[in-house]
Amino acid sequence: MKKALIIINVSKEESMTLAQEIARYLEKKGIQHDFLSFDGFVDNTDFKGYDFVVSLGGDGTVLYAARNASKYGLPVFPVNLGEFGFIASVQPEEWEKELKSFLDGKSSFEKRTMLKVDVIRDGKKIYSSLSLNDAVISTQRGVSTVMLSVKRNNLPLCNLKADGLIIATPTGSTAYSTAAGGPIVSPDLEAFVLTPLNSFSLSSRPVVLSPDSKLEVTVEKSRAKDLYFTVDGQEPFQIKVGDIITVILNKKKAKLVACSTEKFYNALRSKLNWSGVPHA
Repeated sequence: MKKALIIINVSKEESMTLAQEIARYLEKKGIQHDFLSFDGFVDNTDFKGYDFVVSLGGDGTVLYAARNASKYGLPVFPVNLGEFGFIASVQPEEWEKELKSFLDGKSSFEKRTMLKVDVIRDGKKIYSSLSLNDAVISTQRGVSTVMLSVKRNNLPLCNLKADGLIIATPTGSTAYSTAAGGPIVSPDLEAFVLTPLNSFSLSSRPVVLSPDSKLEVTVEKSRAKDLYFTVDGQEPFQIKVGDIITVILNKKKAKLVACSTEKFYNALRSKLNWSGVPHA
């Protein structure tokens, strides 16, 4: 390990102080570093040339880091400065111990499934991205409904009249998808979840799809205006009638350091109050 990128969520007051502490620690180890400020908006920063990435913020910061780091197979060391920390599971008080273990080669990577999403318009690809959490089709105006037809592996799966559609990874199953009634899926599985948003049909239910699935979602004509396709809640892209959104599992997975499945279940127990008492 020769060079690290430290991503600082500027909305977290403690992130700059912690970044300086980590930078001094890396310098003692002979590891160069650069800082990158993250304010929730996506930029075109290239992560090429780094050996690993340190994420200082909440789960949103990890999502940004993972989408970019996975392109080069870089591991992400996520320190949680947010509220839930389903993904960023390294707590601020334990960063030095966990980082030392990682640099000494004693930490394993948790490999997380990612989605590869494309938007096709008039036979041409006009947008492409990766997603660690989810990809959502919705309207900017919450009172409008969208009409969508969905195919799986070229066979019709369903037609939806709904407020939208969430396509979530196992990692993202605890986010927007769960709030919309979708299942919680263990993050070590290879699968993804299709969750309708307030469907007009009572028979429309969330579906867990196998890893070999290829989804094709066609935007049908409706009264809805200002339709958007949003990746990880951070990359909104305007879509229109006739657009086809394709979704498959990405070949490369996100590499998260010190984010074991055990920590995920501990987060469920404590932060979703599965223990029966708050924060047990």
